[in-house]
Amino acid sequence: MAPRTLEFGRTAMYVNGRWVDAPDGGRRAIVNPATEEVFAEVSYGGRECARGALEAARDAMPAWRSLTAYGRAAYLWKIAEGMRGRCDEIARVMTLEAGKPLAESRSETLAAADQFEWYAEEIKRAYGRIAPARKEGKRIFVIRHPVGVCATISPFNFPALLQARKIAPALAAGCAVVARPASQTPLTLIRIFEVIDEIGLPLGVANLVMGEARDLSEEFLTNPICRKISFTGSTAVGKELQRRGADRLVRLSLELGGHAPVIVFPDADVEAAAKASVIGKFRNNGQVCISPSRFYAHKDIVKQYTEASVEFARALKQGNGLDEGVEIGPMIDRAALERAEWLVGDALSGGARVLTGGRRPPRFDKGFFFEPTVLSRVHPSMAIMKEEPFAPIMPILEFETLDEVIAKANDTRYGLASYVMTQDITAAIKMAESLEFGIIGLNDTVPATAEAPFGGMKESGYGREGGVEGLDGYLEIKYVSLALR
Repeated sequence: MAPRTLEFGRTAMYVNGRWVDAPDGGRRAIVNPATEEVFAEVSYGGRECARGALEAARDAMPAWRSLTAYGRAAYLWKIAEGMRGRCDEIARVMTLEAGKPLAESRSETLAAADQFEWYAEEIKRAYGRIAPARKEGKRIFVIRHPVGVCATISPFNFPALLQARKIAPALAAGCAVVARPASQTPLTLIRIFEVIDEIGLPLGVANLVMGEARDLSEEFLTNPICRKISFTGSTAVGKELQRRGADRLVRLSLELGGHAPVIVFPDADVEAAAKASVIGKFRNNGQVCISPSRFYAHKDIVKQYTEASVEFARALKQGNGLDEGVEIGPMIDRAALERAEWLVGDALSGGARVLTGGRRPPRFDKGFFFEPTVLSRVHPSMAIMKEEPFAPIMPILEFETLDEVIAKANDTRYGLASYVMTQDITAAIKMAESLEFGIIGLNDTVPATAEAPFGGMKESGYGREGGVEGLDGYLEIKYVSLALR
């Protein structure tokens, strides 16, 4: 028997203003990670679908680019308003396919709408400039030009927000878009494209395709229509895109893996720091690129901080994200669950101690659940300290001096986010200046917002999403030299 699909909404791709299925009838099952049940199927195509979408975007872009910034902004405002009007519906779908608690899904939907609102306003300030010429009779103009058709690729963990961070600035800049969501969580983006369809965005300006990542990426990389790829995902895949894109010098924005340290100084409010750490760590089960991954507490407060963290972690309510009061849902799939088990097992084999969690909760017969876990006696050689965990595991270590902890925090190939808990302004400034990370949260473990740049250093990628800087990746700089008669 075929799985029952949702009673509302579509499950098709969106190309050139039409809802279309894959030419070969390909479909992919969508699994609820809380129940392990297939609850929907979506259209699932190949390279020909990506090619058709790129061609539609190419044909639509000249007219879209020619609109004034105010004209494009009006459409973005409508998308933001439409998403807010359908927030509960979009959030429910997100919880069904991603497993996150409904409250988190609502917050993400509204944050995604904020991206469209922000860029509706910011594009009106994408100024060029006039430079003084050194010769008589010459004028120098610097103007900004949309980069071209863009492909946007995102992972499962934030199916609305991560695409909104890409689509909104691209549309604002005058680019046409082809979006590819994660295979596990396409329904959320389909709901957003229903909004795009309803508000009457010109045909072909925004397109949605679904299919195997390798197949669609190959089309994006080799088709000359595609001028830019914006990718959020693993560092390994980001490196492969960079290698493959070199043949055409495809412009890339890469928001890749992270391994964020949290540093708690002795002057911090220990209870507040522990609570903020637990909220940041276990949000979306740690399946967050900027999720805190290593926790360094000063030796004078490490015992108190550890005890408070364990208490807060144990108090989290775990279950189906649709149930009232649930704070922690399931992992996205069985592979993620098994990796969490492996990370804990590797730590235990090296002498670590589980203070709470560390296993699949026995009360759940179904679902990819893993208990919020706190570890002590952790060594830097353990996998949990070197690899991006993407799991609800909180390893706690101690430090003595500022210079020591800076060195430990920076001892990673990643450079996306870091966090510092202190009331000492001197320590805060020294940490902000010394930590090699693109995002630094001072007493804040949830720093992402539409108006600020988001991105990393080192092997966490390059380019920024959000804020004024978020437009830069979608605009070229053109220099016009005019000789007067």
